[in-house]
Amino acid sequence: MTAAVLYAFASAIFLGAGVVLAQLGLRTVEPLSGAAISVPSFTLLFVLLSPLILHGEPMVWRGLPIFMAIGLFFPASLTLLTFASNRALGPVITSTLGNLAPLFAVTAAVVLLHEPLEPQQLIGLVVAVAGAAIITVTRPRDLGHWRSWALLLPLTSALVRGIVPPIAKLGLAIWPSPLWACLVGYIMSSLVVLIVQRIRKGSFMVQAPRVGKFWFALTGISNGLSALSLFAAVRNGPITLVAPLAAIYPLVTVALSAMMLKHVEITMRIVAGTVLTVIGVALVLIGPL
Repeated sequence: MTAAVLYAFASAIFLGAGVVLAQLGLRTVEPLSGAAISVPSFTLLFVLLSPLILHGEPMVWRGLPIFMAIGLFFPASLTLLTFASNRALGPVITSTLGNLAPLFAVTAAVVLLHEPLEPQQLIGLVVAVAGAAIITVTRPRDLGHWRSWALLLPLTSALVRGIVPPIAKLGLAIWPSPLWACLVGYIMSSLVVLIVQRIRKGSFMVQAPRVGKFWFALTGISNGLSALSLFAAVRNGPITLVAPLAAIYPLVTVALSAMMLKHVEITMRIVAGTVLTVIGVALVLIGPL
């Protein structure tokens, strides 16, 4: 359980950092082109390091189709859905509804994996999600600007993010290697984003300033380490514990944004959301005790 908790927190830290790094990249590169830089960047790094880090990790071919299927959706399709949602609804609604992902993850874990869910964990999950939503919503009046059909975009994104951990756990039961799970998934995701880039721009190569490519390469590495940590957490603990802990990344995003981007003011709303999130996490952690 301790390893699962540490990996889940690591996943949240890397994901929160990736959000901030992406903001720096978006100053000169559009989101989809950024995805065509970030995802392949981590994939290339992983492939180059694979002779070292995958030494002694055996292949289990029965688990390969599961990891390949995950790679078609995570992070590739998730990135595309988030971009479409941001364009149709804006970042406030996209981020707020995206915080529903742990609810989908826990539901899938209980139904598909028959994981137990203690009452304290359920309460903690709801409180943590509420806290993350409060942190994310910068202007509550923005929640009124939506089109009903477009709500399917962030909800589908949250569903994808939520069902990936339980499916990954099924694959890891067959092939217990988070390293291989991450590498196979990222290879598939790289193919997806590069194909989309080729269709949209007529070239696999992204034309962008070097500084933009640099920031999105760092974004890809941070997000990739988040995915690897998530798979490791899922390998070592139940989804009902891992998903709520990994979902606290808005705390990291706010803290790093205040330090690096200098445009986040620590308000009572952020303090209240942080307190709720911490209380929720505490309830999730004491639930199994």
